[in-house]
Amino acid sequence: MNPNQMLDEIRELNISYLLLAQQMLREDAEAAMYRLGIGADVADLLLRLTAAQISRMAASTTLLCRFRCDDRPILEMLSGYGKQRLLGSSHAAILMAGQPMATMA
Repeated sequence: MNPNQMLDEIRELNISYLLLAQQMLREDAEAAMYRLGIGADVADLLLRLTAAQISRMAASTTLLCRFRCDDRPILEMLSGYGKQRLLGSSHAAILMAGQPMATMA
């Protein structure tokens, strides 16, 4: 994949993420904030974005979403790697719920 293709993929991912986040927040804000790992201030900002603002944000060359499963134990639980395959996803959800929410600086 050449650099231009990668930037196009990042832009597509950004717009998909922003639109999905808005839809989730409109349907069930509390569940969306938990699943997205964001706080109320970020949720409010995302809900208020216009289509033009979403387009401008999506055009960024930086990924706007972050990989929440950023530690090995959680990734192993979610992937079923290791001993606790049956309860892994439930345990991972509990651990992720304890992680701090993203806030605006």
